[in-house]
Amino acid sequence: MSINHIVTPLDSAILDSKEQYVFYHKMVDFAFKELVTAVETQKLCNEQENLLFKQYCDLLLYSIEAMRVKYMYDDEDNMKVDLTESGFPNYLEFRYLFNDLELRDEYLGKLTPIDTLKKEFLETLMHNKQPIKKNKLFQASSIVYYTSVNKQYIFNRFVQGKITNAPQGIDAKYMVSWSFYDVSHNRPFICFMYFNYSGTDARDAKEEIYEILKATADRDMALDTMAYSIDRKLPKVSPKLIKRIDLGPMHNVFAKDENKITHAILESIGKKEIPLESYAISFKINETASLGEFKEGNFFSKQTLQKWNTVLKNKYVFAPHRIIQLLYNKTPQMMDNLAKAPIEVSGLKIDLKSK
Repeated sequence: MSINHIVTPLDSAILDSKEQYVFYHKMVDFAFKELVTAVETQKLCNEQENLLFKQYCDLLLYSIEAMRVKYMYDDEDNMKVDLTESGFPNYLEFRYLFNDLELRDEYLGKLTPIDTLKKEFLETLMHNKQPIKKNKLFQASSIVYYTSVNKQYIFNRFVQGKITNAPQGIDAKYMVSWSFYDVSHNRPFICFMYFNYSGTDARDAKEEIYEILKATADRDMALDTMAYSIDRKLPKVSPKLIKRIDLGPMHNVFAKDENKITHAILESIGKKEIPLESYAISFKINETASLGEFKEGNFFSKQTLQKWNTVLKNKYVFAPHRIIQLLYNKTPQMMDNLAKAPIEVSGLKIDLKSK
C-alpha cells in the first residue's frame, strides 16, 4: 500500500507498509521538534521546565524510532496508532518494546550472525545483481533493533525525574518532575511540582517521594485532587505549585478521532485543500498553587496541608500557518477559547512521489 492510500479504519489504525512507517516517523519527529522550540520561544514554561520537557520528548521520539526499526520489514505484525484523541502509538506498543528488550539475548541467538548476513547481502547485490529479499531485510533490521535500542531510554508508563533545587523566582526550595503515559487517553503527560521539605534534605527521602508520586500521580485526574493526595501522603513535603502538561492530541492523517480539529484537518485532506502531511498539536497546561495552609486531624495527630487555588487551565494549539487559517474558518469557537492565538510552527513537506 502506498502512502497515498492510507486507510486506517476507526477500529484498526494500523501502519502496514514501509512507506507509512517512514511517513509517520518523519511527521512525529518533525512536529515534536517544532513543538519543543515553540514552547521555549513562547515562554510557556520556565528555563528548567523547558529543559526537562525536551528530555521527556526525546524519550518519546527515541521510542517511536525504535518502533519504526522494529516493524519496518515485519510481515507478521504492524504498529498500531491509537484511535482516541491521541495520534500517538498505542500504549501497548511501548510495552512490547520493553518485553522485546527483556529477551534481547534470546532473540539475538535466533538471528543469523551479522558476518554471515553481510556476506549474503554482498553475494546477492554484487554477484547475483538481485535485490535483498524482505525476510533478510527484516533480519538485518531486527539485529539493528536488538543491538542498538536501549531499554533505559524507552518511554515507560511512568517516568520519574530527579529532585533538584527550584529555579529562582519560585517560592519553594525543591522541584521534581515526572511523566506518565495515560492508558485511557494513550498520550503523554508531563508534571512539575515545586515544594518545601521539613526534613534536612528532600533528596534523602527521594525513594519515598518517588514511590508516592508513582502511586498517586500516574494518570489524568483533577489536578487539585492529585495535589491534595500527594500532600496528604507525604507529611514532610509541602507542595506549593503543581503544573501538568497534556501533550496532545496530535491531529494528522493517522488520527481517526472525533476531535473537531482532527475532523477539520481530515476533511480538508480528503478534499485536497491541504497536503497529506498537514498537522496540528493541541497542548494544555493546568496548574494550581497553594493559597496557604490548614491543619487536618484530631488533637493528637494533626497534619498541615495546603489550601489549593482554583486550577488554572490554559489551552494552546500549534500548527503551520495554512492550518491555522483553516481552523479559524472551520473551528472559530475553539480558536477563541485558547489561552492565546494559535502558535505558528513550520509546515512539513514530504516528497510522496519518491515513496
